[in-house]
Amino acid sequence: MRKRGKLIAVTDFNSTNYFIYKGEPMGFHYELLKQFSEYLNLNLEIVTENNITRSLEMLNNGKADLLAIDLAINSSRREEFRFTEPINQTRQVLVQRKPGNWRSMTNDDIEKKIIRNQIQLAGKTVYVQVGASSAECLKNLQNQIGDPIRIIEVPYETEDLISMVAKGEIDYTVCDENIANVNSGYFPIIDTETPVSFSQNLAWGIRKKNSDTLAVALNSWITTFKKSDSYALLYAKYFRNERSTRIFRSDYYSLSTGKVSPWDNLIKSFSDSLRWDWRLLASLIFQESRFDPTVRSWAGAVGLMQIMPETGKNFGVDIMSSPENNMKAGVLYINYLQKFFSDKVPDSTERLKFVLAAYNAGAGNVVDAMKLARKNGKNPFLWDENVAVWMLKKSEANYYNDPVVENGYYKGDESVNFVSQVLARYSDYKNIKMSQKNLPY
Repeated sequence: MRKRGKLIAVTDFNSTNYFIYKGEPMGFHYELLKQFSEYLNLNLEIVTENNITRSLEMLNNGKADLLAIDLAINSSRREEFRFTEPINQTRQVLVQRKPGNWRSMTNDDIEKKIIRNQIQLAGKTVYVQVGASSAECLKNLQNQIGDPIRIIEVPYETEDLISMVAKGEIDYTVCDENIANVNSGYFPIIDTETPVSFSQNLAWGIRKKNSDTLAVALNSWITTFKKSDSYALLYAKYFRNERSTRIFRSDYYSLSTGKVSPWDNLIKSFSDSLRWDWRLLASLIFQESRFDPTVRSWAGAVGLMQIMPETGKNFGVDIMSSPENNMKAGVLYINYLQKFFSDKVPDSTERLKFVLAAYNAGAGNVVDAMKLARKNGKNPFLWDENVAVWMLKKSEANYYNDPVVENGYYKGDESVNFVSQVLARYSDYKNIKMSQKNLPY
């Protein structure tokens, strides 16, 4: 991890753990992971996988360092991986539908129509996510009540199953109480008050082999962080926050809509001319303006893509006339930079970093940093730990006065951060996937 400079964590894409809202990555596990990666002074790469079996495979085959989902600590799972110190605690609850006319009924009448005694689950059909601890919980319950429960494990995320209960497509599912309670704010027709298990500790998972150092660091951090006000505020933000319902219903809640901004259609259209994934262009625009077309910088850059008026004139575009024209000028400028660096940086993946840096700093400052890198024994065609280092040094007199430097002083930390932040957010945006809402019976 130290050698590659980043922590790779696999988590699930849902309304509490990790999601994108108005272009910003959010989530309980996401924010915990950010805190931990900063504690280790490592970058963070998140991979999403809502299938628990596949998540475990990614952990055990080395594609991820950490499985950051709510894993109920139990003896059977200890054979597959090593648990961390508990992150959270919850119990399993039954998710069921209230009667259709529940709003006009008394509480006593509602109680008569729904399951409150676990014995009433005998003979019922309950859908659960395949690989989740819910199935094991129900199997234990049916042994206790002495009657069978029809348990159907399906390859669908828990929140999809909750949605299906709310819509009447299935009658019951079982899941962690904290997830159920959050979703009851989205779907008032569901009831989540019937427990089917005792409280359980929830933890993250790491590989059993060659993980001692990570386990020590992670467990030490978890133990300390859980005692902090930051942890209490973070838990309240995602599990006791009425605002989460407004987020869920927003057009820019990417988990359900796939959107990151009001400008997605324009971004998709313009990205084609760049041969870019539209989500990369969206990440750049978020970095520049947070999707606000009225933003003006102290230097005079304006609009979604923070274009200088002179740049717009050079391309014959009135950048003030509309968000579309502002984006048009920005894309023309990016195309210019791509051509400028096409014969200077052979590798296309590396070239993208140079283009992004030049979009922020200007091509001249980037070329200066390339010359300084070459002169000082670094690779002028690699960004990280090479040209980026000399971009930072352009603010030091003994370097910006070097004869190879043509553009003088430049404070390069903003540009270096610009590249890393745009690419990190793009990595988050690539995790946007539309949920599957239809259950094949």
